Amino acid sequence: MFLVKVQGLKTYFYKGKGILSKLFGKGLRIVHAVDDISFTIGKGETFGLVGESGCGKTTAGSSLLRLVEPVEGQIFFEGKEVLKMNEREMHKFRQKVQIIFQDPVTCLDPRIIAGEIIAEPFRIHSSKITKREIEDKVIQLLEWVNLSPEDAYKYPHEFSGGQVRRIGLARALALHPKFIVADEPTSGLDVSTAAMILNLMQDLQEKFNLTYLWISHNLNIVKHVCDKIAVMYLGKIVEVGKTQDVCGNLLHPYSQALFSAIPTINFKNKRKKIILKGEVPSPINLPIGCRFGSRCKYNMLICSQEEPDLIDMGGGHLVACHLLVKR
Repeated sequence: MFLVKVQGLKTYFYKGKGILSKLFGKGLRIVHAVDDISFTIGKGETFGLVGESGCGKTTAGSSLLRLVEPVEGQIFFEGKEVLKMNEREMHKFRQKVQIIFQDPVTCLDPRIIAGEIIAEPFRIHSSKITKREIEDKVIQLLEWVNLSPEDAYKYPHEFSGGQVRRIGLARALALHPKFIVADEPTSGLDVSTAAMILNLMQDLQEKFNLTYLWISHNLNIVKHVCDKIAVMYLGKIVEVGKTQDVCGNLLHPYSQALFSAIPTINFKNKRKKIILKGEVPSPINLPIGCRFGSRCKYNMLICSQEEPDLIDMGGGHLVACHLLVKR
């Protein structure tokens, strides 16, 4: 049973709408940040979304929560279509979904103490709750993320990077959500602190049956925590499937290059790095056909003519590549 289902999601940004563009004669340009992606996330699963910077991972996560409005597609949460929800339905929806933002510092108001930051969701969504009950819940949330009650009276700049992450996590857990978009939850942290946050999020997932969309550049962590993985390139999903299927049998040339860059100390079984040539095409001026074609060593004539569809290679392991059809 799926909790989240995405079908044909497209999110575009428009450049050239301002007065300066009119003065200098520049026309409207469309940035294809997310361009027709589909996937499902089951209850209690961790779904990993990976790819190089600028591929559309963060925009996809924000689109699911309607922090960024998609231009096309469908998003289902518990069977209800999110993009057709009215204001009252959206209010209830936002109690069940939360996000851990990529930058842990700038997502917190520097003028407000940590306790007030964590208490804010209760004041917005729980009108009948008393001040005393809010204080008790804030203390409980701080304990869940391994912080002390005294930390409630500190400002964001008084915390370390790992502690700031935990405050963001406590705020996300405040209303007992069912689904959390975790955008780079361990980026910028040292190894020991990242491991602490990782273990904490896994413990909380088991305790509250949480479902995660895990967006990350750290492929080692994604391989460790995720039940499914989707690889994105220039707004498209090029490979998706169960973690063991994808990591055990990388089929798309881009996935092979991406995972070959994972650092390792195992010199005996060290994977040869695949160095991609050329630059990522512009999301404004997209190439015809396969978007990875200009950087792919297997580039064929059809790659510059037709865009490949996701094909099931067995067991729900989907890959978008003309080379696999030729085989």
